[in-house]
Amino acid sequence: MKPLSILLLAVLATLPPVLAGGATERPRVIVSSDIGGTDFDDFQSFVHLLVYADSIDLEGMIASPWGAARNRKENILRIVDCYAKDFPNLRTYSDRYPAPDALRALTKQGGTDSADLRGFGERTEGSDWIIRCAHRDDPRPLWLLVWGGIDDLAQALHDDPTIKAKLRVYWIGGPNKKWSTTAYDYIAREHRDLWIIEANSTYVGWFTGGNQADDLDNTAFVTAHLKGRGALGDYFATIAPKIKMGDSPSLAYLFGPTPENPAADSWGGHFVRAWERPRVTFERPPTVADVVETYAIIDLIYRPAGPPPAGAKAALVVDKQEFAGFADAAGAWHFLFSPKLAATWSYRISSSHPGLDGRTGGFTSVNPAPGLAAQPSARFPNWWTDDPDPRWSEGPNQGALTVSRWREQFLRDFAAHMLRCQAPRP
Repeated sequence: MKPLSILLLAVLATLPPVLAGGATERPRVIVSSDIGGTDFDDFQSFVHLLVYADSIDLEGMIASPWGAARNRKENILRIVDCYAKDFPNLRTYSDRYPAPDALRALTKQGGTDSADLRGFGERTEGSDWIIRCAHRDDPRPLWLLVWGGIDDLAQALHDDPTIKAKLRVYWIGGPNKKWSTTAYDYIAREHRDLWIIEANSTYVGWFTGGNQADDLDNTAFVTAHLKGRGALGDYFATIAPKIKMGDSPSLAYLFGPTPENPAADSWGGHFVRAWERPRVTFERPPTVADVVETYAIIDLIYRPAGPPPAGAKAALVVDKQEFAGFADAAGAWHFLFSPKLAATWSYRISSSHPGLDGRTGGFTSVNPAPGLAAQPSARFPNWWTDDPDPRWSEGPNQGALTVSRWREQFLRDFAAHMLRCQAPRP
């Protein structure tokens, strides 16, 4: 074999799947995002999504919970307006870039608030769109990339469980999970056979670890490769002075050769079969001596004495954030929470019900034990999650190294795509 051929094979062997030869089938994609909620990175990930829109069949963009704003669909449409300015240039590189009006037509408003204790509520434009797309006469699976609350998916599954076999879900969980605990609880209870990647910490590898030298630094990258790169690049640069893009691993995952196999390497990480989904119920106020798994669902149950006042409301206050509580049919109040990191937590209850107001408690959360990867749950046959093997951690973030190891490659590729916005193809 010629030396050049040997060198080429060696180089290909070190490349992530997306460069060594991606999936032959264009993935069908819907993105559900809490854009305009509590973090800026959804805006950044939408810029990333749109410059790669020629590589997928984008069928929907849904504004979902959580956040104070009502019509967050407008946030997506503003980014599409930037895309429209760059569209003439982008189109010279690929005729598969969708027209701006086509993108506007598939942008939908999902739920505006998290689901109640049932885990579902009323159908939304977003949940209906998931169902409609899933029923299209297309043999390919429908990938749902969830960048925020999982409530619209829960609603769609409740309204039409038959779509489940067609869905492939990559959910950026972690901090998002605490805002949609009831919806997650419903899915884990009633739809255990759903095909889903629950990425609670793997996604952190997009902005933590890896090669951050020179222009690959989170701040330097914006200046070197985004500012001045068309309307989308300038928009990105105004969002924040550094990259986070914590939702982008879900899209990059699809560019690997075997998206149906989450155990395989990809820019979006690799994953392990999920063990039993952790859920802990406390019938008494817990203390810091009570230990739970990070990302577990915690159900704090209170049975206050005395009749509730009319229209009683209650919220769990944790880390200066409030999470609604719900009374069940028997009058017991449930406060669901999911810790986003390993820590010692304290809480209090704020309520118009005198039997609840001012109640306090605490607990300690610890990261999943590495040995849990060897205990895949038969009850969740298609559920995948972060690899807890310490070899793949970036600090406390389990699985993050399965993304950060490719940082130079995926950022260089993103930079090359952004050049398309700046000028037409020579």
